[in-house]
Amino acid sequence: MLIRTSTTEDLERIMQIYAHARAFMAETGNPNQWGPNQWPPQSLIEHDIATGKGHVCEHDGHIVGVFFFDQGPHVESTYDQIDDGAWIGDETYGVVHRIASDGTVKGTGQYCLEWAFSQCGHLRIDTHQDNVVMQNLLRKLGFIHCGTIYVHEDNDPRLAFEKLA
Repeated sequence: MLIRTSTTEDLERIMQIYAHARAFMAETGNPNQWGPNQWPPQSLIEHDIATGKGHVCEHDGHIVGVFFFDQGPHVESTYDQIDDGAWIGDETYGVVHRIASDGTVKGTGQYCLEWAFSQCGHLRIDTHQDNVVMQNLLRKLGFIHCGTIYVHEDNDPRLAFEKLA
């Protein structure tokens, strides 16, 4: 598999993958994380592409996964406040959002997360409390549940995870 920065030519395929991910989440007991508001909107994905923070995962020349990755000090404002716990480290970190796959290649999500971690050695991510599939993957990869954060898009709490090298 190969990770690369997404381009405008990838937009249609990216949106197809997000549609698949919304259906998969609904089927696996997580209908509320992205479903009600058709998250993520195309305008946000266009912004990810324009800023160079959108990434795709290719397998045999086909896009099979997508995610947002950024890194820096305090790169995610919703992570500034964490309830029911604390972050492990305060130094510069990377963040992954909007990770999804088309379901055709087993291990795509793991590959994307391992790639992101290899870029920075300190990664934070959050997921909906109903997204048991993602929670299990994060724990499998050595992420630690640190507490609860809240995103701007809705009022549902998110479970916050972190991994340090």
